[in-house]
Amino acid sequence: MQLVFDGHNDVLLRLWKHAAAGIDPLREFGEGTTSGHIDAPRARAGGLGGGLCAIYIPSGDLVLKAPDANGHYLTPMAAPLERAPSLDIALDMAAIALRLDRAGLWRLCRSTADIREAMAAGTFAAVLHIEGCEAIDRDLAALETFHAAGLRSLGPVWSRHNIFGHGVPFAYPMSPDTGPGLTEAGFDLVRACDRLCIAIDLAHITEQGFWDVARTSDKPLIVSHSNAHALTPVARNLTDRQMDAVRESAGVVGLNYATTMLRPDGAENANTPLELMVAHIRYMVERMGVDCVALGSDYDGATIPAPIGDAAGQQALVDALAADGFSEDDLAKLCRENWLRVLARAWHEAG
Repeated sequence: MQLVFDGHNDVLLRLWKHAAAGIDPLREFGEGTTSGHIDAPRARAGGLGGGLCAIYIPSGDLVLKAPDANGHYLTPMAAPLERAPSLDIALDMAAIALRLDRAGLWRLCRSTADIREAMAAGTFAAVLHIEGCEAIDRDLAALETFHAAGLRSLGPVWSRHNIFGHGVPFAYPMSPDTGPGLTEAGFDLVRACDRLCIAIDLAHITEQGFWDVARTSDKPLIVSHSNAHALTPVARNLTDRQMDAVRESAGVVGLNYATTMLRPDGAENANTPLELMVAHIRYMVERMGVDCVALGSDYDGATIPAPIGDAAGQQALVDALAADGFSEDDLAKLCRENWLRVLARAWHEAG
């Protein structure tokens, strides 16, 4: 079994929603559930040793557009969110993460040494991530507070606009070059993240925003959960030119398991074979090299292929990659080592 460190999940969103309905998040994560994709028992069963756990503020007005007769769709952008309620939700999710840590149900990790120690002990290694910075104020005081609480990664935008930049819509087929990039506040956010050693994730930003970050940050380029636009032309996937830039920065791209980002038809359909996941991995490895490709499942945030199902089925993908000819050394890089190398650089760790 290859132990996996995963680049993106939304388990905190699921636990937060269920907590509002009276379900104890510690019991749900620690004892297991049939809901969603990740809990401690299923993670252990599938060799999912940890991952970047997102604080994400949901957009209540977002309704995914149904495909037309050609399978094409363009979902209108979600409206910008107000900061105060966004901050309340973000603090609630951070509190759940801290409670899980105090209970010993996962370890909230602030370094790659923390991650390795947790995984070696069989404890889920969680890294706190913010997906869309609606909870962060213009003067970035909240950024300092979240960093003190354990935040080590963030994406300036989700697929909506905010004071820091512009996101791409959920659309097929469409280029990621859909509008402006970072705002002046966004450039300040990137520089602050570099100073605080917070990794910057480019998974939902426009192509212009991608290039804005690339020319501003001194960190490796990270795209936590996106795939190859050449194979699945959704706006969320990366062009060859973007992948070339990731390679040049010695960064990483995590394979997104969302079927809409894997299938050539862009459809949300769990009946999606593992071969399509392998094809995206192969394409990205051939374009960027095996050192720049990893996994970014989007567990608890997307429809994933039925052959995996949930975290307990994680090794099905590992087995499919092995069957396609990836060596044990390659699999170790794809499953965890590439993430740990890039995070160590982003966090300015020695060595």
